[in-house]
Amino acid sequence: MKQHFLALAILAAATSTASAQISNDVVRIGVLTDLSSWGRDNSGPGSVEAAKMAVEEFGPTVLGKPIEIVSADHQMKTDVGLQIARDWFDNGKVDAVADIPNSGIAIAIHNMVKERNKIALLSGPGASSLTDELCSPNTVHFAYDTYALSKVTASAVIKEGGKSWFFVTADYAFGQQLEKDAVRFIKEQDGKVLGSVRHPTNTADFSSFVLQAQNSKADVVAFANAGQDTDNAIKQSGEFGLVQGGQKLVGLLMFDTDVHAIGLQSAQGTYMTTASYWNMDEKTRAWSKKFFARTKVMPTMIHTGVYGSVLHYLKAIQAAGTDDPAKVMAKMRELPIEDAFVHGGKLREDGRVIRDMYLARVKKPSESKEPWDYLEIVKTVKGEDAYRPVSESKCQLLKK
Repeated sequence: MKQHFLALAILAAATSTASAQISNDVVRIGVLTDLSSWGRDNSGPGSVEAAKMAVEEFGPTVLGKPIEIVSADHQMKTDVGLQIARDWFDNGKVDAVADIPNSGIAIAIHNMVKERNKIALLSGPGASSLTDELCSPNTVHFAYDTYALSKVTASAVIKEGGKSWFFVTADYAFGQQLEKDAVRFIKEQDGKVLGSVRHPTNTADFSSFVLQAQNSKADVVAFANAGQDTDNAIKQSGEFGLVQGGQKLVGLLMFDTDVHAIGLQSAQGTYMTTASYWNMDEKTRAWSKKFFARTKVMPTMIHTGVYGSVLHYLKAIQAAGTDDPAKVMAKMRELPIEDAFVHGGKLREDGRVIRDMYLARVKKPSESKEPWDYLEIVKTVKGEDAYRPVSESKCQLLKK
């Protein structure tokens, strides 16, 4: 009898081992990011380190196979990003691609991932269309999107008296989508849009755009841009005295690193929405200090998004017993998302991660108690209230 049970145990173990299928005997994740252009500080090398930290937290192997992180610079150029991703998938044995700041590049690779049956773990791009009309069963949109940023920020600022708005918008997919989403929420709450101006990315001189915003006499000047463009625009708004003249400044996409670059003197009072902040609790502080030791900056929500998405992906592979994309995506939707920055998060069928968002206000210099103590969290907004509801979605995956 004992021999019979032993034989069954051995058979069960063998069956379990046989069912653990890892393609090419390695799980390889490619961090496709901006290492040399205007988004470098908010993603870039920090995103690569965040992915490595996720692997270190999970363990060096999954289902007995090694986990590898590779990285490359898309230079904010769609053709470069597509070529890298194509080579990774065709020749580099990459199973999933992570980060991808720049919505135009992300949309192109999001389509490629679906065709090649790979997985996209997106933290860098913001276009909400990725999980709306363009939704894919192979994409995870982890950190933020233009819908949530616009809704949370616009709703709060209008309640504080910011009824009329003027936009300074980056002239590419992300900026246009961010402005479009914000305009909707402004109008829904009886606000007015007095005008907008578009600028090319990587602009050094914002004087003409800032003057147009100032001359509009709008209550609120909103910057629908990112990275160094946001930094330059807000710095030059400070030089032209917009806040002193009574206008509120809103960074529709801002990061801790932007505030660091601008300085509290110029950025103070600016409203922003974020998916994470380093100084929320003991766990976020502990993780962030480890990150800072490696990068010399505190993490942005893109960095924490790369960490969280890679960690959740590895947990899903472990639970699925395979790295088969369909089975892994099913497990990613089934498992709750838990990490240092997300608690009880959920991956929806459209690829949108539903997680809490935070409305923040940049502190005055006198309010900052230590280096990188830049934000006051004004309000926590539950994910169900921040992101596009299923009832409004154009995603066919939610119609099934």
